Amino acid sequence: MRRRMVFSTLVVTVIAIMLLGLPLGALTYNLVYNETVRQLQSEAEVVGVEADHQLSHEDIVDRPLLGATSANRYIRVTREGEEPVTSGPASLAPGRPGGPETLMAQTVTEEGTLVEIWVSAQSAQESVLRAWLGIGSLSLLALGVAVGLSVLQARRLTLPLVDLAATAERLGSGVTTPWGHRYGIPEADRVAEVLDRSAERIAGLIATERHFATDASHQLRTPLTALTMRLEEIVAVADDPDAVREEGEAALAQTERLVETVESLLGRARKSQNPEVEAVELDPVLRGVREEWQPVFRQERRKLVLAGEDGLTAMTVPGDLTQIVATLVENAYKHGAGTVTVRRVLTGNSVRVEVSDEGEGVPEELAGRIFDREVSGGGGTGLGLALARHIAEAEGARIELVQTHPTTFALFLPSGGEGLTKMAGPF
Repeated sequence: MRRRMVFSTLVVTVIAIMLLGLPLGALTYNLVYNETVRQLQSEAEVVGVEADHQLSHEDIVDRPLLGATSANRYIRVTREGEEPVTSGPASLAPGRPGGPETLMAQTVTEEGTLVEIWVSAQSAQESVLRAWLGIGSLSLLALGVAVGLSVLQARRLTLPLVDLAATAERLGSGVTTPWGHRYGIPEADRVAEVLDRSAERIAGLIATERHFATDASHQLRTPLTALTMRLEEIVAVADDPDAVREEGEAALAQTERLVETVESLLGRARKSQNPEVEAVELDPVLRGVREEWQPVFRQERRKLVLAGEDGLTAMTVPGDLTQIVATLVENAYKHGAGTVTVRRVLTGNSVRVEVSDEGEGVPEELAGRIFDREVSGGGGTGLGLALARHIAEAEGARIELVQTHPTTFALFLPSGGEGLTKMAGPF
């Protein structure tokens, strides 16, 4: 491409020089010769005036004519009825064989005297040659400048293309960091912007896939643990048919929840599923979470209790609410201590679900980044709280760390109705 651009510029420059240089050379030729003839014409007029003066007072032969002493002029003065009077080198005389090329000017005075002057054309030819050499030098200089500028311009235009090709290659190889290069060429800059936006979109897709893998592994772990515990309970009470049936139903419920969790995660990863909130009674959901985690707390000789107002309704997604509360309970179980309390509070047009424990609390250095991905107080993946906040925000709710000592997380949900305000003690 560079060669084609340089060659094209060279051809255009040569054509421009020919279109301008050839007429300029011809014009210079005419100007030099016309100027020389004009000067000769002026000299002839001066000589004519002097010749009339001499002929009117004395014999012209006795005194030299004006300008006759010039070594490169041949002057001939002719008066009617008299012999011509000449002056100057005879080699410039007209009609002399082998003589140099000459230029001639003539004039007729008021007295009828004819004055003719011849001069060698060599001086005019040298002037024309010098002018042509100047035009040729300027043409070569223009040609060199054009080639240099074309090389620079070709480099300026082709380097962005090479850089954009390298950027596309990097993008194809999986490096999705936006390049951010701009070249001052609108077309190339637009291509660079498109590639940068594509890199950001691809990076977002890759991040979504990665988040899905980590979120799925994290979120599926809790239902699988609960399912395992239910199966263990079935084995333990194999001699009691009623207990086996009860535990089997609980295991089936955990399996259904596992399927819902997978479908929810897939929908979020593909961004094809927008959560549709509905009025959900909190008590059945929270009791389900308590029953799911009760065996785990019982093994650790800890308690999981529900407190607050019964009969509250909130605008949310049942499956999402279960995941969020289960994540908060799991976080309290792993990083907290003592009794874990799930409290329901109605505050104006919102419902607040608080999860607190009796542990040492959240360190001050982690309080501001507790919801960031891969940030954990120790022993965890750092994904649970980040994912819970993401799920909550997707449906118009929010999660906050309202107290660090003891640790208390609050889920704020839009209220779904007046509900009951009867106070209930711990379950």
